[in-house]
Amino acid sequence: MKKSGCALLAVFLALCASMFFNLVLIGLLGAGGAENIASSHSFPPELREMVVEEGDPSQGKIAVIPVQGVIQTADASEWGTSMVDDIKKALRVAAADDNVKAVVLSIDSPGGEVTASDIIYNEVLKVQKEKPVVVAMSSLAASGAYYIACAADWIVANDTTFTGSIGVIIQSLNYEGLFDKVGLDEVVFKSGKFKDMLSGARPMTPEEKAYIEGMVKQVYERFLGIVAQSRDLDAGKLREGIADGRILTGKDAQQAGLVDQLGYIEDAFDKARKLAKVPEAEVIRYEPSLNFSRLLHLLGASAQSRLQLNVGPAPAFRLQPGRAYLLPEFYAW
Repeated sequence: MKKSGCALLAVFLALCASMFFNLVLIGLLGAGGAENIASSHSFPPELREMVVEEGDPSQGKIAVIPVQGVIQTADASEWGTSMVDDIKKALRVAAADDNVKAVVLSIDSPGGEVTASDIIYNEVLKVQKEKPVVVAMSSLAASGAYYIACAADWIVANDTTFTGSIGVIIQSLNYEGLFDKVGLDEVVFKSGKFKDMLSGARPMTPEEKAYIEGMVKQVYERFLGIVAQSRDLDAGKLREGIADGRILTGKDAQQAGLVDQLGYIEDAFDKARKLAKVPEAEVIRYEPSLNFSRLLHLLGASAQSRLQLNVGPAPAFRLQPGRAYLLPEFYAW
């Protein structure tokens, strides 16, 4: 029995060692592949280029950069950092590469945090000053995602795209009634009268409500101004009309002047080629390099997901109290 147990242990250790060295080898090959792609500009080793549409390499490239999911700075992304950092990195790589003649932002997002959306918007503006930027809207490009799209030269939406939702939301949950039922009281020590103005254990005072509404209005006016300027629309008419938080289909958005063209992502590629005057340019996208650290990241994420109990659908994104969001109302839970 002891010999059998030792033999099984030896086999197990050998398999583990083999798997480890295979991962190291694959990681080294992946890192080498990323280095081969690098050109005269500084190409980060954690990224590699993948061809989306073949073309004439001598005419340069159109870089596709995705903006997907709720826009936020907190969660780690597939590249190991945050979504905002990943998009900034991809935009800067595209801007620094002389072979990239235009950028297509592929957007499928309900929006997200105000500051996160504004950071990406500002980064897209920097690229747009150097080379054409085209937005291709997928199923959803609302609120903060539309905020980002306003930095582009041209916006393509599908007939069935949901976009618009020009507005700002701050949410807090009031649980005062629940506390009363279970006999709980919140004890607060604060340095100023507004320090706990979003506390859910008590009603907000009229002064606190006015203060929060003022903050929302300030951010909303910035959003409205960006839309009006980028789309050459009257801010007053927007405020009295479609800029009330409503969702619009792609067709309605085009009629309202929020998008330029109805079509598909291939139409966005064609428009980018036309604006950059490179009709046969190939289309590429950036992906994480297959290296050892990337494999460990994937294995860690996989192990973490297995620890979750499958008791129903994944919870929806929840707004965090005190944060301002550019999101449709149906995400405000």
